[in-house]
Amino acid sequence: MTLRLSTVILPVDRWHEGGRRKWRRAEELGFHAAYTYDHLSWRSFRDGPWFGALPTLTAAATATERLRLGTLVTSPNFRHPVTLAKELITLDDVSGGRITLGIGAGGNGFDATALGQEAWTPKERADRFGEFVALLDRLLTEDAVTDRGTFYSADEARNIPGCVQSPRLPFAVAATGPRGLRLAARYGQAWVTTGDPKLYEEGTPEQSVAALRGQVEKLAKACAESGRDIAELDKILLTGFTPDRGRPLESVDAFVDFAGRHRELGFTEIVIHWPIADSDFAADQTVFENIATEALAQLG
Repeated sequence: MTLRLSTVILPVDRWHEGGRRKWRRAEELGFHAAYTYDHLSWRSFRDGPWFGALPTLTAAATATERLRLGTLVTSPNFRHPVTLAKELITLDDVSGGRITLGIGAGGNGFDATALGQEAWTPKERADRFGEFVALLDRLLTEDAVTDRGTFYSADEARNIPGCVQSPRLPFAVAATGPRGLRLAARYGQAWVTTGDPKLYEEGTPEQSVAALRGQVEKLAKACAESGRDIAELDKILLTGFTPDRGRPLESVDAFVDFAGRHRELGFTEIVIHWPIADSDFAADQTVFENIATEALAQLG
């Protein structure tokens, strides 16, 4: 099974003080894609620089030529399908059809209350996510959309000429629960997971692999129920949130071992964080770049 290697570049650098250089370097290193988080701020970075995802990706699109670009992930926490669709169509055009939309239900972090709303319950998030994805799918594939939903509506929302990619840019749906997996099976061109969050603090790598195997099996079931073959979906693992944490980036051999175990589960793309000093994503830049250029060849 072919495995692709991608990176995620957090939007913490001013564009002309290192931001542009990272995205161009990602292309030079041969990564399949470079993603960024779509948050208003995030955890330990909350009190430091943090730039907007879609403007950053637009700038990255003009600074690169081949690299796929995307969010990992966008959520309904502070987005609306109508305005998001217009921005995504524009971004897909600027990039020449190189955009993937990673999309998830969102969580209870800073984004969840930044607009002054109360944090939604897990059920409310799932309800909103289902309606959000369905409407966004229509907005990106139809010239004009009118729809009245419980949470999101559109009134003759026009999106001509649509995406460069046909019938629309791909969705990479982040999900682990049954409702989210059904959305991935119905609307996704890819599925995204970070593993089982309950294992992050005290779990073992072996337990994590078992949990991920279970997630893949549940996705296969959801696909079968939707009349799809799971092989139609790319399966993306965003690293850094399993019990292994940063160990796979300690050496090329360590990463090859990690990647091989997860390729056996059916994953087709592994995403590693671009190193950021003094953070959860600290790593040796030279080792990181060696992984980018050497690891896939060692996997065969």
